Amino acid sequence: MKATIADLTDKARELRVAIVKTLHKSQSGHTGGSLSAIDMVTALYFCRMRHDPANPGWADRDRFVLSKGHAAPAQYVALAEAGYFPEEDLMMLRRLGSHLQGHPDSKSTPGVEVCTGSLGQGLSMANGMALGLRLDQRQSRVYVLLGDGELQEGQVWEAAMAAAHYKIDNLCALVDANALQIDGEVARVMNVMPIAEKFRAFGWHALEIDGHDMGAILAALETAGSIKGMPTVIVANTVKGKGVSFFENKASYHGVPPSDEELPRALECLGCVD
Repeated sequence: MKATIADLTDKARELRVAIVKTLHKSQSGHTGGSLSAIDMVTALYFCRMRHDPANPGWADRDRFVLSKGHAAPAQYVALAEAGYFPEEDLMMLRRLGSHLQGHPDSKSTPGVEVCTGSLGQGLSMANGMALGLRLDQRQSRVYVLLGDGELQEGQVWEAAMAAAHYKIDNLCALVDANALQIDGEVARVMNVMPIAEKFRAFGWHALEIDGHDMGAILAALETAGSIKGMPTVIVANTVKGKGVSFFENKASYHGVPPSDEELPRALECLGCVD
């Protein structure tokens, strides 16, 4: 039986706790974008995607590409919770020799499909995966998560044009639109708005939702699965650092982990005091 909206909402809160603890332990990594994306990641791994932690290479699995690879902690905590590797491994994030590097590494981390981190490339890789699955006549779907700042990369739009041209309808892109990047406001650095309208102009079916409303996320993913003849993008309006009040909407926490002083305060915001 699939998890309820309430179950998934609570799961996302638990994974936020894991993200904060993991980043504090490593004293390195990206806090804001991991926290803004975790609701979508939770919906995918614990409700929508077909995958098997006991058999990561299962041919009929759905694929997930974290194009905004700096948000790797969000994927890692989900993989650990799902059972791809022991949860205690999270405490080795970014350590020399660890299989949990700062950006996803498909060569060392179970459940990671491709290496990402150089922004703008994930959608192109997702296109190739989805086309390959279609050629093999498999029913699997490919999900790719991008950041709104990442949309400043020209390769994203080349890939968007190709996905529409080849009618890749087993592909769903999700945009974590938290409006901030490392240098500040996305609109100031290089405005990418209006995102949904741009994807529609490229030939995509585009949906726009509250990226922290689990019901809205699940409904959008359900709709995406029913669209034929074109790819779907879900533009999720999110809050950078969501869940920890003093991290929220602050570009300064893009790539800064919680300090010793901030950790208990952050956990308290998330309803966890230990």
